Formats: sequence, structure tokens, C-alpha cells
Amino acid sequence: MTARRYFWDFFGPDAEGTAAHFVRHLDEFLSRNHLSGCSTGTTSAGPGHHAAYCDAPPEVGSAIERALRPRRSEPPP
Repeated sequence: MTARRYFWDFFGPDAEGTAAHFVRHLDEFLSRNHLSGCSTGTTSAGPGHHAAYCDAPPEVGSAIERALRPRRSEPPP
């Protein structure tokens, strides 16, 4: 099994700030639950869309899926 990139999408004029704020909470979640090997950030698919993401190794992916219910996932670039 390979690493996955999980996404939480946000839309509208405040999407960029909301995605950045979500990343802070995501980092806190990872730290609090001792989930290592992850990297987080934001990305945009165009105007009015921003997403928070987490690149996670297979051993922590299921914990992220259960607790945070990402909208979508794909292999990291």
C-alpha cells in the first residue's frame, strides 16, 4: 500500500483562509494522536477554491479517514 494525499475542500471568497485555518487544526490532530510521517499544506484548483491536504503513510491513513473524513484522496505527487 502506498501513501495517500487526503483533501478537505473549501469554496468561496474565504476559502484560502479557511483552508489555512484547517491545516492548523490538522497539525494539532496529528500531534495529539502521535501520527508521524505526515506533511500538510494547502493547494488551489483555481479562483474560489482552496483545499487543505495531508500526505500520510499507509499506517496512519485509516486513523485520518475515520476521524476527519476527508472529501477525497489520491496518491501524492
